[in-house]
Amino acid sequence: MKVEGACHCGAVAYEAEVETGTVTVCHCIDCQVQSGSAFRANIPAPAAGFRLVRGTPRTYVKTAASGRQRLTAFCEVCGTQLYACAVQDPPSYSLRTGTLAQRHELGAPQREIWTRRRQAWVKLPPGTPSFDGQP
Repeated sequence: MKVEGACHCGAVAYEAEVETGTVTVCHCIDCQVQSGSAFRANIPAPAAGFRLVRGTPRTYVKTAASGRQRLTAFCEVCGTQLYACAVQDPPSYSLRTGTLAQRHELGAPQREIWTRRRQAWVKLPPGTPSFDGQP
């Protein structure tokens, strides 16, 4: 499915190909802090189908407790988090579903990760596969 994404102010926009039904909810501390919320919802997009169509996001390289590094991209004007990917030659992009015009067409989350960090009041649909950490 082709999707179009953009930051809140519209300075940065992108398009990508995604597969519906592949949304992941992440409850890790980094996602909570960076999103300013209790979790972050992401959908993978192969690098071959990802393209910036307007603007250039600012980037930040975050290092997880495991030592793994991820490049995160955001709008330097409005601060909207857009995606994350490998630091070099990313095979895919982890798109922030809230930035997608088609977010209502993506389907319910297919899994949740880092559930040991999940806020007690967050409840996903029964039967959603859950993982304590990174699968």
